[in-house]
Order: sequence, then C-alpha cells, then structure tokens
Amino acid sequence: MTATTTATSASTPATGASDPIQLHADAHNALSMAMFYLRQPAANVPGARRKAVQALTALRGLSLALEG
Repeated sequence: MTATTTATSASTPATGASDPIQLHADAHNALSMAMFYLRQPAANVPGARRKAVQALTALRGLSLALEG
C-alpha cells in the first residue's frame, strides 16, 4: 500500500483560498529565502528575484484578502 500526500498552500491561485496568516507566512518565508540567496559567496540573483516576486505576490494576496 502506498500513501500519497499533497501539500497545498493557502495562497495558491488555483484554490482561491486567502488565509491572511498563511499569506503573511509565505511572504516572510520568500523574503527570508531571497536574503539567504543574496548572502551566499556566489549570490544567486535569479533565485533571489524569483523569491522576491513570490513575496510580492503573497503580499498582494494579503492586501486583497484584508480588503474583502
């Protein structure tokens, strides 16, 4: 018997869910990872850029969730 699990984030556009706590955590995590990528000796700028975009997306979702 094989067990499978699926992990989904509350901020994913496919689900339409907008849990403010999860969106805040997603933004915080993405910004932390972006800073981690930039602090490495060989800075991963493209990776940091992707994480910054993810953080901005989560913050936008948080803003929309708090509006309505």
